[in-house]
Amino acid sequence: MGTDRFQISGGGERLVFISEDKAPPSLLYWGSADGAPQIDDALLHERPVPQGQLDRGERLDCLPEAGRGFTGHPALICHRADGRFVTQLALLSVDQDETLITFHLVDKAFGIELRLTYQLDSSTGVMTASSCIRNCGKDQLHLEWLSAATIPAHHEEFLFFEGRWTREFQPVRCRIETGLTIKESRSGRTSHHAPPFMIYGSHGFDERQGEAYGVHLAWSGNHRLLAERLRDGRIQIQAGELFLPGEMILAPAASYETPKCHVARSTTGTNGLTARFHPFVRETILGNRLVDRPRPVHFNTWEAIYFNHDMPRLMHLAELSAALGVERFVLDDGWFKGRHDDTAALGDWTVDREKYPDGLIPLINHVKKLGMTFGLWVEPEMANANSDLLRAHPDWILAADGRQQPLGRGQYVLDLTRPDVFDNIHGQIDALLRAYDIGYLKWDMNRDLTHAASRGRPAVHHQTQALYALMDRLRSDHPHVEIESCSSGGGRADYEILKRTDRIWTSDCNDPIERQHIQRHFSIFFPPEVMGAHVGPRHAHTTARITSLEMRAVTALFGHMGIEGNIADFSEGEKSQLATWIGHHKKWRDLLHRGRLTRLAAEDKGLLCLMVEDRDILVSAAQVESPVYATAPHLQLPDLQPTANYRVQLINPPRNPALTMKQTPALIKGNALTVSGAQLAHGGLPLPVLRAGEIALFHLQRLN
Repeated sequence: MGTDRFQISGGGERLVFISEDKAPPSLLYWGSADGAPQIDDALLHERPVPQGQLDRGERLDCLPEAGRGFTGHPALICHRADGRFVTQLALLSVDQDETLITFHLVDKAFGIELRLTYQLDSSTGVMTASSCIRNCGKDQLHLEWLSAATIPAHHEEFLFFEGRWTREFQPVRCRIETGLTIKESRSGRTSHHAPPFMIYGSHGFDERQGEAYGVHLAWSGNHRLLAERLRDGRIQIQAGELFLPGEMILAPAASYETPKCHVARSTTGTNGLTARFHPFVRETILGNRLVDRPRPVHFNTWEAIYFNHDMPRLMHLAELSAALGVERFVLDDGWFKGRHDDTAALGDWTVDREKYPDGLIPLINHVKKLGMTFGLWVEPEMANANSDLLRAHPDWILAADGRQQPLGRGQYVLDLTRPDVFDNIHGQIDALLRAYDIGYLKWDMNRDLTHAASRGRPAVHHQTQALYALMDRLRSDHPHVEIESCSSGGGRADYEILKRTDRIWTSDCNDPIERQHIQRHFSIFFPPEVMGAHVGPRHAHTTARITSLEMRAVTALFGHMGIEGNIADFSEGEKSQLATWIGHHKKWRDLLHRGRLTRLAAEDKGLLCLMVEDRDILVSAAQVESPVYATAPHLQLPDLQPTANYRVQLINPPRNPALTMKQTPALIKGNALTVSGAQLAHGGLPLPVLRAGEIALFHLQRLN
C-alpha cells in the first residue's frame, strides 16, 4: 500500500507527516520550513525492531494504540459494555490546505471514527492540535482518555510548573529517565499546583539558548499532561482532559472533541517561545480586542477594607485613587446582602442595604465624577451553605447523593449544568449589570471541586462548558463589560478562559519579591497586558515581608498595573512616588503591552531582569536576594540593532548612592548616555549596586 507524505506550513514552521500502509500518521518532522525533509528522508523514520518485542515493534505515531501493540500510555482508552476495548484505527482520508490538516481515521469493527487536526498559525508558527471521536456503534462508548495531541519528544529535559496559593507558576526542571511523569489537576480548575503547560528542550536550554517546545492545554477543568520514556528509549508527550470515572459516555452518534493543545517551537530558549506565544494570544486567543484599548490602571478595594465596607471611607479611597491617576475603581468582596465574612451570602447577588442604603449608585456616580470607571467583584459559580439561595434550593449544588461533601470557605459549587441554576445565576448577574453602570467584573472562583456530580453523574466536563456558556451569554448581553479571571489568585489561567476574559489575576500575593518570580514564569505563556499586577501595602499580609514602594511599583509596572492597599495609610512621600510610577506606566503603556518581552539572563540568580522592546526599551533589574557579587556584572541586552544609537537613562537613580557605592558612574547618577546597540549587546549595561529588595529601571530610546 506504500507510504503517504503530508505537510503543512505557517509562521516559518513546517510539519511533515507520513502514513505507512494506511496506518495513523506519524510526525516525521517539525522544524524550519526551509529545512523540511524530502520524500526519501522518510527512510530515516524506520527503526530496527529489537529482539524481545513484537515482530513489527511499536509505532509511536500521532495516535498510539494498545490494540496495535503499543505498550506505553495509549492516546485512546475506551471500552464498550460488552467488554470490548481493543481499537485498531486506520487512515480513511485527509483534508488539508497550506496551514491546516485533518486526518480521518476509522475502526469499523469497533464502531468509532476519529479526527486528528493540526494547524500552524500563519504568522506565529504556533501549532494547535485537537482530537475528536464519534461513536458509530449501536451501544454506548465509555471514553476514559483521548489525548488532544501525541508528540514525539527528541529531548529529555523538561520544565514543569507547580505551586500553591500565593506562590503560583513555580518551575521544576527534571529529566525524563524512565516511565511516566504526569502532572494532573483534579480540582475542577487549572489549579495552583499543576497548571496545564510544560516545556521540554535540549540539554541545558534556558531563557536565551537551546531548542525548546512549549505545550499549553487550553482547558479550565480537570486535565492531564504526561511525558513518558518508552522501553526503547523514545519519549512521548500527551495532553488532554482528565475524566472522572464514568464521566464521558458517548451515546450512539455522539461525539467528543478534546480541548485545543497549543505548542510552540523555539531555537532560542524560552524567550523564543514567548516571542511566538505572546502575539498568538494577542491575535488569535484575544482576537485583537485589546489592541486599541489601553488597560486602565486599577484600584481594588480588597486589601484596603476587606469586608469593612463604609461609604465615606470608600468615597475617600476613590478620591485618593483618582488623585494618583487611577482609571478604574473595583469594589471587591463584601458589598452584597449579609456578607460580613467569607462564610455567608454567596449566591445572593443583591446589594447590602445596611452598608449601601441607596444602593451602589451614589458610589458609582462619585467614582465616575472623579473620571474613573467602576468594577465589581462576583463569584457566580459558588454559594455559601449560609445563603438565601441554598436555603431555598439546597439541591442546586454539585454533589454526590448520600455523601457528606467537604466545604471550602463555607461554600459549595453551584450546578451550572442545570438550566434552572444557570438561568438564576445569569439572571442575578445580568440584573446587576443592567441596574448599575458596571464596566468590569472581577470574576472569582475560590474552591476546588469535590463530589462534582450532577443528577448522579460526574460533571466537571459539563460544569466547565456551562461556565464558558455563562460567560459567553453575559458578554453577549453586555459587550462593554470586561471580565477578569480570578481563582484564589492564579488558579484558573489558560487560553480557553482567556477567550472570554480580558485579564488574569496572577496571584493573591502582592509581595513584589514573590511576584517577580510568579510573573516571570507566567510571562512565558501570557503577555503583560492580561497579567494583573498590583502595588500592595508596605507590609505584605501573605508573606509578612516589608518592601519599598519603588520595588512594589516597578514590579507592577510590567503587567496590567493596579493598586491594592489602604492608600489612606500611605505616607505623602509614598503617594507622590506612586503617582509618578503610575504616570510612567501610562506613558509607556503601549510599549509595555505591545512590545516584545525578553527575560534577561544575569549571572546572579537572585537578580531577575526583564526587557520590553519596541522602538523604546524598558529594562528592569530586581535584586530579590542578597547579591552574590559586590558589583553585578554588566547586563547584556540581546537582539538590539547593532548600528543604532540608544539614549540610555536610569529612571530611578539611588537617592543616597553613598550607602552602597564609593564611586557612582554618571549613568547610575541618572545622567543620560548615548550608546550603540552593539555595545549594549556585548559590553552590557552597568547596574547600580543593589541590595536585596531594590530595583532599577532603565529607559532606552532608539535615536536612529
